Amino acid sequence: MKLTDARKRVQSLREQIEHHNDLYYRAAAPEISDREYDLLVEELEGLEADFPRLKDEASPTQRVGSDSSEGFASVDHLVPMLSISNSYSPDELKRFDESLHRALSLPDDEIIEYNVELKIDGVAVSLVYEDGELARAVTRGDGARGDDITANARTIRSIPQALARRVGGILDVRAEIYFERSDFDAINSQRERDGLPLLSNPRNAATGTLKMLDRSVVAMRPLTYFAHGIGFSNVAKLPAMHSQLMNFYHELGLRVNPHTTVVEGVGGMLSMVEQWEAKRTTLGYDTDGLVMKVNRRDWQRDLGVRSKSVRWAVAYKFSAEQAETVLEEVTWQVGRTGAITPVANMRPVHLAGTIVKRATLHNVDELERLGIRLGDHCVIEKAGEIIPKVLRVLEARRTGDEKPIEIPRLCPSCGSGLVRSDEEVALRCVNSACPEQVRERIRHYASRHAMDIDGLGEKVVDQLVDENLIRDISDLYTLTSGQLQALERFAEKSADNLIRGIDDSRSRPLARFIFGIGIRMVGESTAADLARQFGTLEKFRAATFEALIAIDGIGDNVAKSIVDFFGESANQKLLDRLVTFGVAPVEDQTAAERDAHRSEAFDGRTFVLTGELESMTRDEARREIEKRGGTVSGSVSRKTNVLVAGGNAGSKLAKAQELKVAIWDEAQLMKALKA
Repeated sequence: MKLTDARKRVQSLREQIEHHNDLYYRAAAPEISDREYDLLVEELEGLEADFPRLKDEASPTQRVGSDSSEGFASVDHLVPMLSISNSYSPDELKRFDESLHRALSLPDDEIIEYNVELKIDGVAVSLVYEDGELARAVTRGDGARGDDITANARTIRSIPQALARRVGGILDVRAEIYFERSDFDAINSQRERDGLPLLSNPRNAATGTLKMLDRSVVAMRPLTYFAHGIGFSNVAKLPAMHSQLMNFYHELGLRVNPHTTVVEGVGGMLSMVEQWEAKRTTLGYDTDGLVMKVNRRDWQRDLGVRSKSVRWAVAYKFSAEQAETVLEEVTWQVGRTGAITPVANMRPVHLAGTIVKRATLHNVDELERLGIRLGDHCVIEKAGEIIPKVLRVLEARRTGDEKPIEIPRLCPSCGSGLVRSDEEVALRCVNSACPEQVRERIRHYASRHAMDIDGLGEKVVDQLVDENLIRDISDLYTLTSGQLQALERFAEKSADNLIRGIDDSRSRPLARFIFGIGIRMVGESTAADLARQFGTLEKFRAATFEALIAIDGIGDNVAKSIVDFFGESANQKLLDRLVTFGVAPVEDQTAAERDAHRSEAFDGRTFVLTGELESMTRDEARREIEKRGGTVSGSVSRKTNVLVAGGNAGSKLAKAQELKVAIWDEAQLMKALKA
């Protein structure tokens, strides 16, 4: 492959992976399986290895992930909270075992002992105990930093506030928080009785619950956990074996999965795979695989870590559960960009812990590939155990009564003619006033990761559109409290609160606004890149194709989509109206302004912040360092240039001293910032 072709493919892969990261970590709504995601990452890693010039620290291959949320403080992990690489076949397990033999310089006939445990489908957290007392709970985040969810974790009754016996020092317990299926079903039953939308699945429900700001709601939901690993610890005389460490946890009153087993070599691992492929459906909670860990903890330390994952463990992912059902009807959904998507309405069937009635059919090409007809028996599975997907049609089950699926010529929402360009597979409604597009665009604009308009939920949007009070997002800023109070379920207080939320959105950061206006192919991370580059809405609106593709992370397709968006007079008029109504996104610092702030003390150097600062928060310090050309990392390594140590600095200070990293106190940092 030529460098120019590789560059285009790398950019395309990065855009796809970032899109799926957004869906998984932020929306909790993945649309592809773990295996499909891993294949994208593997292809990108291969191209970056073959073409070193295309490597980029901002590439998704260099990050663990991100589940950060607003409303929670971001804190450093004591030791990076890395992921575990996946395997999908016996051969991959064999290669894993062989790689460990080579890395440890073991003879081929020496058998490695593995601790095999169930991979719980929940939320990964760090529970830090100091002298036996729960000090904080932190989500995985990007691996280096996560959200401080201590207040919510304290409401989970099974998590001990104090260990069963006093343990001196710091013990960083790695755990998975999850819902038992019966508890999840009980929550949904109550929501159904209350007329509330049902939660999609236990994992998403656990993620959403832990990110709630109202502790009383969290306390009402029966989350629980299993402890499975260890991060930083200075506790004396910890057990030498991982299996013994789990027994030690049990003695301390921590919940440990009872199905954890120690096995010998590849044969032992494969035996456990065979057992649990069949038994996993008998459990009271969701699991999507097994985790194989080297049992000797000294070997774990010797094997070390990669940039994103540990070398001493591997996850074996179970194949997705499948079920047979019947296609009863196809409905067509209209998205905010006008794309018309076919949805399969199925005969209800139990699959992977839930009753499935609907499945995605993606687009017209997928209908043709499957050759599916109404009345067909077909096989469905949950991609990544979450999203139902039609795999294949069972043509042998046909009776002759099946009927072809009619492809719509008119939009099911507004009746306008549909178009399909040569460049894409989607049918599209090009009527920007289409009611369903209007609804979806407003929902997106008001969503938490866009303009975050509190109180503007799905049902409220439906009311406003149905009553013809809003026709596009700019109409939100013309609403009055009196208009809202005339609607069902609105009282004076709720109406005033919504108006206040709309008013507050006028000054959101530019990145949120760019994401919120719904330009095709512009997700959150791309919106942030654009905001950093242009700094103001005016400059962004004037951006040329050439200026856009010059930005790292912006490829031809994204640049064309942006130019096309601003080429539509209706979009320009919409933006003009928003500005007229006082929408003024907060300016971000431009690349030129960052150049003007660059400082020799910071430019091109990597900093790590630890401990408590008195003059500013660590987030403020991070922004000041980055403004001057520095990079802030969450962990100390040989690449670290400076450790800034505030009060009560922990293990990072010791690591920096060991690596002979330059150490600044707060006074030195402030002096350098003022220089």
